[in-house]
Amino acid sequence: MRWSAFPSWKHFIWLYMVGATAGTRGLILLRSETSGWEFWFGGAALLLVCAAILRKWARYILTPHRLIVKNGYTGREIEALPLDRITDVTIEQGPIARFFDIGSVVLRRNTDDSDLVLRGVPEPEVLKARIDALRPRLEDSRGDV
Repeated sequence: MRWSAFPSWKHFIWLYMVGATAGTRGLILLRSETSGWEFWFGGAALLLVCAAILRKWARYILTPHRLIVKNGYTGREIEALPLDRITDVTIEQGPIARFFDIGSVVLRRNTDDSDLVLRGVPEPEVLKARIDALRPRLEDSRGDV
């Protein structure tokens, strides 16, 4: 195994922010002795549990020969992509993702299949460099070297 990671907790920052907002609303209602605060606290807790569950849903594993996406709870393989079938590796990042140093790594295949997208990857440039280093070169596969 060359690299392994779950999606970054930063990928779910929006869930944490909405949960914090709901928790703050519940706290305001509790301090003002108004009913309904339980629902706001319950909603905030539910959002935090959802973020924790979603974060561990997928595990990305890079081996010397393929990239594997596994279910983080069952260990069952969801998808595997041999490195010799990858034609291009790109990184997609918006301004917020760039600020948090996370991103989506898009792996284009040499077939007509859809792209494999790894979302919420911490330090996506590092993963891209590792994949590029392990991918067989086009010249090597043709025997021109």
